[in-house]
Amino acid sequence: MNILPHEQDLIIGLLKNDSTAVSKIYKESYPIVHSLIINNNGDADDAKDVLQEALVILFEKAKTPDFELTCKISTYIYSVARRIWLKKLQLATKKTTIADNVEETVAVEDDLEQHQTTNLQLTHMHEALLKIGEPCKSLLEGYYFNKQNMQDLATKFGYTNAENAKNQKYKCLVRLKKMFFAQYKND
Repeated sequence: MNILPHEQDLIIGLLKNDSTAVSKIYKESYPIVHSLIINNNGDADDAKDVLQEALVILFEKAKTPDFELTCKISTYIYSVARRIWLKKLQLATKKTTIADNVEETVAVEDDLEQHQTTNLQLTHMHEALLKIGEPCKSLLEGYYFNKQNMQDLATKFGYTNAENAKNQKYKCLVRLKKMFFAQYKND
């Protein structure tokens, strides 16, 4: 998998202690780490602590000359956070003897593979959205990302009514799906 220049720029920024890069990595990684921790008997404070530890590990690894990022930063952070949380759960298990083998309950490799697949799909979807052109791109973003209603979109794009805007959105969505699957099949 080729690493996007954006990802390399973030690593360079991290190494230079650029607060913007660190903040961007944190914001992109926090939702997946939060979800991981919450779904595995943790809370928001645990998620923040684990993410902080994962960022420190990424920073230390990135300083080594042989460091090579082979996935998205968020995927790397997720993998590290997963291992950190697994160790914390194992320590808690030893203290409380709730379970004999926590590793069976938390399949790190399976989740990492699923996360990498999802990242690849999201990358393909983003690329297809960039290629679809206007007004489809803005119409789909307005509806799906900005949660605008069809009447507002009809007015914004000059359609006679919400039903016409809805029909155009459907056509754009069909085009986007075709572009996505064509690109996805090529990989």
